[in-house]
Amino acid sequence: MKTLFASLGLMAFLLAPGMGFAQETVMEPAMEAVSEAVETVAAVAEEAAAPVPDKGDTAWMMLSTLLVILMIIPGVALFYGGLVRAKNMLSVLTQVMAIFCMISILWAVYGYSLAFGDGGSLNWAIGDLSKLFLAGITADSTAATFTDGVVIPELVFVAFQLTFAAITVALITGGLAERVKFSALMVFGALWFTFSYLPITHMVWATGGYLFEAGDLDFAGGTVVHINAGIAALVGAIVLGKRIGYGRDAMPPHSLPMTMIGAALLWVGWFGFNAGSNLEATGGAGLAFINTILATAAAGMAWMLAEWALRGKPSMLGLASGVVAGLVAVTPAAGLVGPMGAIILGTIAGVVCLWGVTGLKKMLGYDDSLDVFGIHGIGGIIGAIGTGIFVSPALGGVGVDDYTMAGQVVTQATGVGITIVWSGVVSLVLFKLIDMTMGLRVSEEQEREGLDTASHGERAYNL
Repeated sequence: MKTLFASLGLMAFLLAPGMGFAQETVMEPAMEAVSEAVETVAAVAEEAAAPVPDKGDTAWMMLSTLLVILMIIPGVALFYGGLVRAKNMLSVLTQVMAIFCMISILWAVYGYSLAFGDGGSLNWAIGDLSKLFLAGITADSTAATFTDGVVIPELVFVAFQLTFAAITVALITGGLAERVKFSALMVFGALWFTFSYLPITHMVWATGGYLFEAGDLDFAGGTVVHINAGIAALVGAIVLGKRIGYGRDAMPPHSLPMTMIGAALLWVGWFGFNAGSNLEATGGAGLAFINTILATAAAGMAWMLAEWALRGKPSMLGLASGVVAGLVAVTPAAGLVGPMGAIILGTIAGVVCLWGVTGLKKMLGYDDSLDVFGIHGIGGIIGAIGTGIFVSPALGGVGVDDYTMAGQVVTQATGVGITIVWSGVVSLVLFKLIDMTMGLRVSEEQEREGLDTASHGERAYNL
């Protein structure tokens, strides 16, 4: 600024009457100095106006990303692995880790661009390819949070959302466990990610997306992750058919301690999933944090007590399943409802999801190996619709503009319906196409032998 004032003073002096020769001699350099000074001031002002990522928010989001990775590998892997028979343990671990690796690459190549880009005339459903191969995203690029003027590094946002895509596809494996071809699963995962996960993500979370603009509330992925994956797992289980001996032979989990460890890792990692979705280390993250404790605890207790009343004994598997059901149900509501609302949501999810993996599953006769639909699908539906109720300020929620409970519930139900239909149709088409071309299911001999040796040539346990 001093340079600018000095230059302007010099200019005024030179323009004064009677300067004559001096005026002509120094006028041109003086004007150049003024121009340079103005450009310098403009550049400084522009630089000062550009938001700078907050180091605390950035650190929190990097930690949240790591926590979600912990949910997937080893969380989902061990939770699922403990539930299958010993001869299929390594197949589940391999499927989860391989899917994480594959989706990570696809996300960077085109997934992020299609999920969060501006799709022009198709922006209601999908983004564009302007950020193909993460084009234009550098260490200095920023992504906005929910507070005006607050940003985080865009690469951190890219990484955080990558983990959501990876866990969604990984969850589907639970419905197909112990009988699906590894090659078919990987092909399905890549195609389903492209045609189901990316459009639903864009519609729910991207500016211009149909459900986003309609006011659908999904704080951390009730529709995007859980209903989406739950429906795909259900369709896959039906298309694949039941495991050999299902309903006749005993198929108990081979390692409940592994399942408990996996459930505990899921709970720990879910704080990154839910509280991280606030995108800032603020009170909103704190609300999501406490709700992730309370809803989960309530669901675990509700499942345990209901099972105790029905069967005479509380099981560790039931308690762990209830915990996961609570985590699922609170996901869309985490930063939007009050603590008491979270407890009620968790309690409802614990009881209803118990019915989903027992009564509903038996009634419909499908073999969803690890109850992905019963817990993630049903729990996600409960959470998504319940968010429309408990977001009400009168019930302790944060509220939304122009809120009416009936209107918001209808909006939430619309989001649930669209997700069910979209994921269901895409999943059915992909499973059928893959089954007709390369086959979905391993041979009867391989299924009896176990996928560890038949598909991967190794064993989890050498006794």
